[in-house]
Order: sequence, then structure tokens, then C-alpha cells
Amino acid sequence: MKHAFLLPVFLTLLTFKSLAQKSEDIRLNQVGFYPKAEKLAVVITAAQSPFTIINVSTGKVVLKGQLGEVRKSQHSGKSSRIADFSAVKTPGKYRLQVGDQKRIAEFEVKDDVYKNIAIASLRGFYLQRASTDLPEKYAGKWARPAAHADEHVLIHPSAISDGRPENFVIKSPGGWYDAGDYNKYIVNSGITMGTLLSLYEDYPQYFENLNTNIPESNDGVPDLLDEVLYNLRWMLTMQDPADGGVYHKLTNARFDGMVMPAACDKPRYVVQKSTAATLDFVAVMAQSARIFKSFEAKLPGLADSCITAAVRGWKWAKQNPGLLYEQEEINKKFAPGIQTGTYGDRNVSDEWIWAAAEMYTLTGKAEYIKDINFQLDKPLSLPGWNQVKTLGYYTILRAGEELKPEGTLLSDVRKSVMAYSNDLVTELDRQPYHTVMGKKASDYAWGSSSVAANQGIALLYAYRLSKNVAFLNAARGNFDYLLGRNATDYCFLTGSGTKSVMHPHHRISMADGIVEPVPGLLSGGPNPGQQDKCTTYPNKFADESFTDHDCSYASNEIAINWNAPLVYLAAALDAFSQ
Repeated sequence: MKHAFLLPVFLTLLTFKSLAQKSEDIRLNQVGFYPKAEKLAVVITAAQSPFTIINVSTGKVVLKGQLGEVRKSQHSGKSSRIADFSAVKTPGKYRLQVGDQKRIAEFEVKDDVYKNIAIASLRGFYLQRASTDLPEKYAGKWARPAAHADEHVLIHPSAISDGRPENFVIKSPGGWYDAGDYNKYIVNSGITMGTLLSLYEDYPQYFENLNTNIPESNDGVPDLLDEVLYNLRWMLTMQDPADGGVYHKLTNARFDGMVMPAACDKPRYVVQKSTAATLDFVAVMAQSARIFKSFEAKLPGLADSCITAAVRGWKWAKQNPGLLYEQEEINKKFAPGIQTGTYGDRNVSDEWIWAAAEMYTLTGKAEYIKDINFQLDKPLSLPGWNQVKTLGYYTILRAGEELKPEGTLLSDVRKSVMAYSNDLVTELDRQPYHTVMGKKASDYAWGSSSVAANQGIALLYAYRLSKNVAFLNAARGNFDYLLGRNATDYCFLTGSGTKSVMHPHHRISMADGIVEPVPGLLSGGPNPGQQDKCTTYPNKFADESFTDHDCSYASNEIAINWNAPLVYLAAALDAFSQ
């Protein structure tokens, strides 16, 4: 028991793994269920069959039932049936047996069943920290020395300004590694931070006593905000003091190899300022200022610094309303050429919506939104790094009653969220996995796991607006999808479930010599585009187009903007079940 002293989350994750009996043709949430929640499993079969639920401890049968009607996948054509054992409400460990008893799956019913998932997925951010040691006390066997100190970052020729010529040295430490690589990107940090900050604003009481065993735990600031703060301090270094614009990213010229962070020694640059990065920065700073005002005694001056940064960034964006980041054009003009993640965005109207909503909510000044087209004549779009307007909608929902914006803005935002959510749950009882995720093949885009999580968040907003439990159940269904009730039979969160992802496209997990991947990271999920050209995909069916292979950056990479909505969904669902 070398690591017996570690946070219980590690022990809990091992417990999840110990419930090892599960037939491949039974798909269910591999972590467990709340006593009062809906409990479903999908059996891949066309044949009708009885099922039995047995208490593992006593050996007694507690429920008998019949599988539901046949449902056919619109993607693969495969037949499935639902086993509904929602009537099992007593905490304990159980076995589902279908038909001839060769098909079995074990599951657990208990209170707080998602709490450790919330902790593990939030700790995933700690394990992605740059520029700092991760001691064994906090990181367990995934401990590693500090790397990418970013105390000697060069100004790329695309980013020069008064007082900062080419190759001028700045300090920009901290932050999270963005994904499977070791670079740091403002645009992707923007949506990630917005999601985590929104989680705190929506459920502040949940985080009062949530201990995630990070170095800052027990410092009088909720651990969620401590983790956010680690990235926030980095983001503040990315604003040019000369004019208020924000560098698009901090990066190597090319991706590092498949090595540990400490083995990396390539020069690091900040690259061109962009409108998208600056507006994302403004939104994050405005939201942070609102939240950290309540922690002035612990973090003196932080909220004021965020306000100053937000106002200066807004001014720069007004002066540069359409400065796009176009990497190919940059590389035609400047050296070294930059070959890392682009996060280019051809349309920044959604960034204006989000930044305006946050600045309006921070200041109460309607001037920030008076000339903004909130695009409420268009269907709601799930948040993504290149589509962030819905983060602004959520903020209007959160603050609207207090701010009372003129006209129909608040009511129109409510209608938009409700219309989207109503469409999601329409014909849910015909879906092969009884999830709103996967109704459309387009759900299986790059990072489809984040689609499922963000759909769940939208459904929770609809539940809060309407109190219609159908939305809460649908959100839980998408969480079940992420934890195993899906066409791949995988739990997409590393370190959890009976069949979890073991080989993510993630440099640390690939290079550290440890069998298990870094825990608490959400795999991208099925992606029929298969852009990585890996040869290990099972097929091209949209919902099955996933391979647990580290070659698969298209289906099996991790990214901070995918982890954030998982943290939100896990914590919010746990909060609703208290």
C-alpha cells in the first residue's frame, strides 16, 4: 500500500475498477447510481428476455423484469433493448443478470456517487498544471518535477509592440497544459474558465467543503476557485501592458515529442494578439472580478486587477474589432513558423456576445450590450472554443432578474434555452441508448464527449427554469453516456469505470512509464472524421468511431475545454441529489 495515505479519490477510483464483472453487450453507467435516480442499462440484443437484479452481499433477488421494446440505432442499425431497474433504491452493490445469466453487469447504488467523479475530473486540472512541481503528496504516482517554467518567453515577431520588440523576454508562468500537448492557448482557456466559473456561480454552496487535495486546499478559498486561479494568474500575464491586447497563445514553434514535460527545451513564444483571444480574456476577467470580490480578504486586490484588465482588453477589442488569428498568413511573414494548435476563428460575433454579457453583469452598465446582436433569432449553439455566445446567455439567465435588462433580452434567452432543451428530449424514448446524445450524427464531432456534457448543462438550465424533471433525467442520461452507457462500451473518464480509457493521446500518460493514464481526464469520444488516420478504429459508424489508442488524437485526446463541462455536470448532478 505504497500510496495508502493519498486522497480517498484514488482509492475510490480503484474501487470502481474492482466491480469488474460486466458483459460487453450490457452498457451502463460503470460508476453507479443515486438511490432515487433513474437507472437504466442497454442490452445489445433483438431478443426479448427477462432480467434479474441480485443483491451481491445477500445473494437475494430484489427485482425481476422484462427488457423493453427493440430500439434500432440510426447510426449502425444494431438492435438494443432497455433494462429499467429504477425501482432499486436501497444503497448497495448489485448484479444485473439478463436471460441465461451469461450476460451480467455489476453496479452500485449509493449517495454522493458522483462526488468522486467531480473531484477526480477537477483534479485532472491540477495534474495538467505547468511550471510547478507535482509532489507525490498531491499527485500520487503521477508526481513529476516542474517544467515549462515560462520565465523566459520570447516575443514572436508577429506580436511586437511598443517596448516589446522581437525576442524581448517576458515571464508567463503557470496555467494548464491545454490538451495532449504542452502549449497554453487563451482561446481554449477562455471557454474552460467560463465553464468552471459559471459552475461556481450556479452552485457556490456545493464547493464550500469540497476538498480535492491540492496544495491550496484549506486556504479559505474553495478548491474549484483555487484551481481556476492557477490559470487566471497565467492569463493575466498574456495581456500586453502597452495597449491591453492579449496574445493568442504561448507555444513552441512546433509540438514537443512524446516526452515528459521536464525533457522539453524548445524556445517558447507568445504569438500575435487577436480579437478572439482578447474578448475571451475580457469575459473571463469580468466574471472572475465578480466572483473574487467575495474573497478580498484572502486575495486582496485580485478583483480590482481583473476589472482593470477587462476594461483595458475591451478598449483594445473596440479598436481592433476583427483582428483574426491566421497562422498560415503569419507564417508567410514571420519566422519561426508556428505549427501548433491554431484555434483560429473566422467569426468573432459570439465572443462579442459573451464579453458584453460579462461586462454588463459586472458593471450594470447597459452601454456594454446596447450595440450587441445577441443572435436570439438563431437556434442556441452549444459552447465550444469557437462558439461561446451561449456562455453569455447563461450569464444573462443568472443575473437577469437582478439587472432587469431593457426589452425582451431575458425572456428571449429563456425561450432559446427552453426551445433547445425541448428539442433534445423530443423522442428520447426512441433513442437506442436512451440519451439525447447521439440523436444526430453531428453530435459525434471532434470532442464529442464535450457535446454530451454541454448538452447536459443546457438541460440543467432548462430544469432550473421549468422544474420539469424530464430535463434532469435527460442530463443524468448524458452523464450515464459518458460513464459507459454508449455504443463503444467505454467509460470516457480516465481512472474510472470497469472499462475505462487506458491509452489517451496525452504526452504525460504516454511517456511517464506508468500503466494507468493520468486520472480524471475526459477522452474526446467517437469521431467518424477519423482525421488521425489511425488503423485501429472498429468501423465508421458515428457512435462507434472510437479507438482507445494513443495514436488517435481525433477520438482519444484530452483537452481542458472538454474536462470543464464534465466537472460542471458531475458537480451539478451531485448538488441536485443532496
